[in-house]
Amino acid sequence: MNPLIQLKAPGAEIYVPDGKPLPEALKRTTHLGICAHQDDLEFMAYHGILECFGHPNHQWFTGVTVTNGSGSARDGKYKDYTDEQMMEVRKVEQKKAAAIGEYAAQFLLHHPSKAVKVPADSGVAADLDNILSFCNPRVVYTHNFQDKHDTHVAVALRVIAAIRRMPKGERPQQVIGCEVWRSLDWLCDKDKVVMPVDGHENLADALMGVFDSQICGGKRYDLATRGRRLANATYFESHEVDKNKALSWGMDLTPLIQDDLRDPFEYTQSFIDRFSGEVKERIQRLSKPS
Repeated sequence: MNPLIQLKAPGAEIYVPDGKPLPEALKRTTHLGICAHQDDLEFMAYHGILECFGHPNHQWFTGVTVTNGSGSARDGKYKDYTDEQMMEVRKVEQKKAAAIGEYAAQFLLHHPSKAVKVPADSGVAADLDNILSFCNPRVVYTHNFQDKHDTHVAVALRVIAAIRRMPKGERPQQVIGCEVWRSLDWLCDKDKVVMPVDGHENLADALMGVFDSQICGGKRYDLATRGRRLANATYFESHEVDKNKALSWGMDLTPLIQDDLRDPFEYTQSFIDRFSGEVKERIQRLSKPS
């Protein structure tokens, strides 16, 4: 383990694709993605990866994968893999994605999912505290609170808690909750963080295609994600031609790191209330006799 950051879980790693010394690699970070599983970054935080790709002197994306991937679905050649074998495969795949995407660094924290779901787990908290301190990102991408995967929501909660432990003057400028196990298409348009992800389609396909253990193991996340991005772009505006070929939606979580007393549930409920109000208004308006 590099002495600069002592990660807490056995088997944890920090991978720097271009071989730069770790302090230099982390210091250049502008965009930080913190996700639950191997491949989540490439599906949910592709906007950040794309923002930094090909801009080595200006912007750099660093990835953080919190869990060890032991619970992955598996089929085909991976059907009989043990959890230990699966963890190693997924670790290798994540490193390949980091190299393809030219990340500044990739953290593989290797925590079991059950640890992430415990609010008081000191190992997860310490790792996130160290990463945020050393990377000092401008933008953070993580999961959104309306995701239906428990581990995803737990990671998002741990991220907000970690940022709240930072001095206010050192916190990121923006935190975006991204879609994975639930689309954010339902958000009112004014509440959507609109993230164009068209261009470099070859890069998107390469990043998603690296995760063979999932794609050939029974989950076509690559096709599903590509379809979601296309659908977002096509169904965004009903009376205008498409301005983008692919879009990802995000939920702005920044207010939760600006006001430490703001409750994540109440904040999330406000999006649902606005959506409910929009639906109600439209039905009532169109039900009135002319």
